[in-house]
Amino acid sequence: MISKNYTYKVLKSDIKQFAAALSQVKVYVVQSMGEDLISIIDYGGTIEKFSPYSVKIAGAYYMRLN
Repeated sequence: MISKNYTYKVLKSDIKQFAAALSQVKVYVVQSMGEDLISIIDYGGTIEKFSPYSVKIAGAYYMRLN
């Protein structure tokens, strides 16, 4: 779990994912556990590819939820 004082951005939109892919920032794969809590699913890496349905991060594909 990540505490409330950890800063992160949710990359839901295509433009945000595109910007993260271009700048090659490291992203995490997380799951919402409620309003203020998330669970880290994978420590990820850079975004290699994305579509309206999935995103490829460090060689692994994840489903996008909209």
